Amino acid sequence: QVQLVESGGGLVQPGGSLRLSCAASGSIFRFNVMSWYRQAPGKQRELVAAISSDGTTNYADSVKDRFTISRDNAKNTVYLQMNSLKPEDTAVYYCKLTFLGPSSAAYWGQGTQVTVAS
Repeated sequence: QVQLVESGGGLVQPGGSLRLSCAASGSIFRFNVMSWYRQAPGKQRELVAAISSDGTTNYADSVKDRFTISRDNAKNTVYLQMNSLKPEDTAVYYCKLTFLGPSSAAYWGQGTQVTVAS
């Protein structure tokens, strides 16, 4: 059983910063990808950033140069540092853990709200 617990969301003014965390617990396969998705009201869930167990990263164009994804493999935790936040970054942010290999199992966190408003 794998569980993901997110934290760090909240209300921030435009131009501000937030740091999201997602801690995974349970039976974690060492070769995996941890990623952040977001879903705004009335919109589809979209990939924000991803990082594999070897440190390879990938970002959506809309967040490049503003967001940074990182991970601590010893703690099975992924972080998303969000700077220069814009109102259009407002969404529920979800953490996802995907195992690489034959099973390709995937797990989601419960989501954390990020609101960017003055």
